Order: sequence, then C-alpha cells, then structure tokens
Amino acid sequence: MAYSTIVYSKKDHIVSVTLNRPDEGNAVNSLMSQELGEVCDRINQDDGVYVVVITGAGDTFCTDSNDEPGGPAAAVAGIDRPVIAAINGDALGEGLEIALSCDIRLASNKARLGLPQITRSRTPVDGGTQRLPRIVGRGKALEMLLTGEIIGAEEALEMGLVSRVFPPEALEKEARKLAETIAAKGPIALRYLKEAVNKGMDMTLEQGLRLEADLYFLLHTTADRTEGITAFREKREPEFRGK
Repeated sequence: MAYSTIVYSKKDHIVSVTLNRPDEGNAVNSLMSQELGEVCDRINQDDGVYVVVITGAGDTFCTDSNDEPGGPAAAVAGIDRPVIAAINGDALGEGLEIALSCDIRLASNKARLGLPQITRSRTPVDGGTQRLPRIVGRGKALEMLLTGEIIGAEEALEMGLVSRVFPPEALEKEARKLAETIAAKGPIALRYLKEAVNKGMDMTLEQGLRLEADLYFLLHTTADRTEGITAFREKREPEFRGK
C-alpha cells in the first residue's frame, strides 16, 4: 500500500515509518494524521512486525502543526510493539508529541525538542501535557510547557527525554542496530513487557505486580517460550515465531 505523506517499509520483522513532508518540515496535516492512523492499525494486525522505527525525511523529524484534537500521537502510542523514535532533527509541537508516544527516543546531536505552543497562546492537545511529565518529571515538564522552551539534544539526554544521542550520520544505523537487538527477542514476550510497563504505570504497585504475574503465566502457554528454553539447553540461538 502506497502513502502520500509517509514512507512505509518492512524488513526482517522491523517496520520503518518515515514522516515524508520535508518541504513542510514534516509537519502533520490531516492526511498524514489519517495515514499514520492507518499504518498503526496495519502494524498491530501484522504478527510479522516485531519492532517499529519512526523518523523524518531530510534533516527534520517533525515540526509544529495546527494541533487539532485527534492527532496521530494516540495512534502511535497504541502500537502494541516496541516503537523507537529516531529523532533526526527538530521535534517541535506535534513532532515532540509523536516522539513522546514512542517507547524509546534516540536523537541526533543536531536535534531540538520542545512544545512551544504556549508562545502562540495555544496548548498541546495530542498528549504533550500528559506524557512529558511522566517521562521527565512534573517540574521540568511544566518549565518546558509554560515557557515554550526549545532544548538541544544533550539537555534532552540529561533530563531523560531521550536515551541516547548520536552524530546525524550515525543515527539511522544506531536506530536500526537497536531495533535488530530487540527484534531478536521473542515477539510475544516483547508485547507483554510493553503492556506490563505501560499499564502498570497507571496502577498501584500491587495491581502492577498482579498484571506482571498474569502476563508471565500467559507466556508459559506459548511455543516461543518453549523454544527459548530448548535453545538455551541446546546452546543455540532461538528461532522465535510469535506463537
């Protein structure tokens, strides 16, 4: 299936999604929002997808948009596979909200990140006010939100907004390397891990521990778990099939 505003590719159980409006700073418009929603649904329905990498075309990840309700960040957050944001350039406004919806954020050392909506008397409406404080803490999130401050990649690394920073020419390779490392693991276990962490964050510790135990026991019923144990005993690499 061809898309007008994104580039979709799949290789070795890894899907790459590239936001592709470089002349517009890869800003989200209604068509991109629609197509990203379709892609996220497509990924969740494809058992052959283990990991997703999202990046931008050219030297920009994604810049601001009109910030209308119902943007694509919720759809990205709804992907049940691990999602890596390869922030190859500016991630501003809606762009940062998309990155916040990913599970792991890697950045080019040239990238800038921020939610500057307040400087135009607007507020984020695609999850920025909720996801940012959960990642960097309430105080720093409020500082960024209330001032509209745009920060560099190194500062984002220090506050935990991104987990690694690379030179621009190395980012794509490093994101792919990380995706391959994750994709080598059992795909069902990967989905259960993501579910345990994401849902557990909104539960009490006791509820989260119960969820963790439930998912652990569900994993016992899968062929992948049996394969993992067998491969360990036979001292070989496991061949997971997502079953």
